[in-house]
Amino acid sequence: MARTKKTANGASAPPTTDTLVTESDTTTRALLTISTTQSATASDIQRDEVKVNNANVTELKNACDDALKRFLSRPDLFKQIHLHTDIRLALGWAGVFVAAGTTFYGWKVDFEQSKPVMWAGLILYMVLTTLQTLYAYFIEGDIIFVGKRKTFDKRIVTERITLSSRTLPSTPQKPPHYSLSVIYLRSSGAGKSLLGKGRVDGSRGYNAFFDESGVLDQARFEGWVGELVGKVMEDDAE
Repeated sequence: MARTKKTANGASAPPTTDTLVTESDTTTRALLTISTTQSATASDIQRDEVKVNNANVTELKNACDDALKRFLSRPDLFKQIHLHTDIRLALGWAGVFVAAGTTFYGWKVDFEQSKPVMWAGLILYMVLTTLQTLYAYFIEGDIIFVGKRKTFDKRIVTERITLSSRTLPSTPQKPPHYSLSVIYLRSSGAGKSLLGKGRVDGSRGYNAFFDESGVLDQARFEGWVGELVGKVMEDDAE
């Protein structure tokens, strides 16, 4: 219960703002955190300049993706999960080791004798490479950030957020757009009990974030990302 203060005539004064924030629910705290971070972003945080070629849409998208990861992986927001990257790297390195081992075996052993192992190594290498490609295309897809954090609101609550991005091509009426999809899940009991979920999509023209020289306005971009993340959390709380 929020604490109150007695005035001179004995009446109770309204609860203080600090107390209300402290006792707000998990989702509200998350929204306040992102909002506060955005405010600090504009004036307090010094960043390295990000400059790309305005004519190269791939560079524009990659710059936005990297800025998004830096923003959301801050200690007061989410811990980034690198599962997709780890799986692709594991498959890639496995293919490298198979190729290296097969080559070394073929060099040490007579050619005719090494044929079965060489064929097996070649097939295994092709399988691993194919799996890596299929995983990146069908499972990872456009996902650029997966993050989670644990909070305590009468119980341990896990919040998980997944963001996917892509470029919407330009048309005669509008320039190319950066499209972002945000999926938010809130659960407890090690993910066994789903407390809520939400999704929100948004897009902005690259010219809203990059100036004529190709310099990224990181404060404006982070503000837009924070707005989308805050909206999906707010929708889940309703």
